[in-house]
Amino acid sequence: MNLIENLKKGNIPDYLLSIAEDEEVEVGYLVENIIKGRIVVPKNAFREIKKPCAIGKGLTVKVNANIGTSSDYADLEDEIRKLEVAVNAGAHTVMDLSTGGDLVKVRTAILEKSPVPVGTVPIYEAAVRSIERNGSIVEMSEDEMIKAIEEQAKQGVDFMTIHAGVSSRTIKILERKKRVLGVVSRGGSFLVAWMLHNQRENPLLERFDEVLEILRMYDVTLSLGDGLRPGCLEDATDEAQIDELFLLGDLVKRAREANVQVMVEGPGHVPLNQIEANVILQKRICDEAPFYVLGPLPTDSAPGYDHIVSAIGGALAAYHGADFLCYVTPREHLGLPDEKDVYDGVSAARIAAHIADIARGNKKAILRDSMMARARANLDWEGQISCSLVPEKTKKMLLERSAGTGACTMCGPFCAIEIVKKHLGTDIDVC
Repeated sequence: MNLIENLKKGNIPDYLLSIAEDEEVEVGYLVENIIKGRIVVPKNAFREIKKPCAIGKGLTVKVNANIGTSSDYADLEDEIRKLEVAVNAGAHTVMDLSTGGDLVKVRTAILEKSPVPVGTVPIYEAAVRSIERNGSIVEMSEDEMIKAIEEQAKQGVDFMTIHAGVSSRTIKILERKKRVLGVVSRGGSFLVAWMLHNQRENPLLERFDEVLEILRMYDVTLSLGDGLRPGCLEDATDEAQIDELFLLGDLVKRAREANVQVMVEGPGHVPLNQIEANVILQKRICDEAPFYVLGPLPTDSAPGYDHIVSAIGGALAAYHGADFLCYVTPREHLGLPDEKDVYDGVSAARIAAHIADIARGNKKAILRDSMMARARANLDWEGQISCSLVPEKTKKMLLERSAGTGACTMCGPFCAIEIVKKHLGTDIDVC
């Protein structure tokens, strides 16, 4: 039995008790909302995870980090180092998006070494295999697509992006209403090309019940991919995106009926003034299924700083109800990220998640900032480092330009806190 089936029979696994304690919620709350589909716990039935997490309604906002090889950079050791960097920086999950080198070997190593849930996009492997065997993505067979899902589920993958919402109906909209950037989802583009070449419906949609049975058997959480997400602000919240979203809402219902945990992926590039509407639409159409957003990015014009752009959009999206932020690195739109890019991307996304948690009233998040304020009031540098979301960088920057005692070197003897404290003569109590 998978998690939902166990919970319906009253069987609660120990890891759920630990998650409830960490989230400071009653385990009954988790059970109720997992069964309803408002919370998911990505964990393959056949893989042990040191740090499982829950994603969804009433919980802290979670962060995912994408890693994986490309055809130009296929160094396994490099990806393992990036995995370690991502986890150490605080990522709650990672996704292996490899398209280069020995994909099975890379995925096996990541699954063995990752203490957090691991996600994949199986259509990537099916496409790579098709190129190797047939010379083209559009020559993929339907069975190859399904086989990739089953093989990765057997291997222990915890959640999978499946682009079942890309349909012939949506392609007609794209043909009628041209977008500036067309289809920017890699998996979505594979399927659109396949459908147009073969003049067929999306096999992942036509054989969705078969996909669900595989995911149910291995307790793999379904992440319904947004194959028609906007790739620039001009394409945001258009007819194609919303048409796919309505279909995803139907697929959420079918997944829940099959006892498969399901979340929904959200838009990429969205103007700041449209983010709230996008979150509200997803929550209503998909009956409060956990919302997994890439960014969103509220400007197209900051390559090299897209981790900052994403953090701005992600904080606002999470405040309005998004549950899961997929990090964006500084190298987004420019190349495969390196270790520093991964670290910066995770850090920015965690800051965005924390900002949203405060605004959503999370007590632990509020307490952290309260403790930081008191540490600053008392010029307690060790306290400030321990309260920091990115303590390594905080300590490094402090020591690089430290006077050794008292105030930092920004103000030195003109420190406002020291001046007022000298005359008031009081310290602030640490909470």
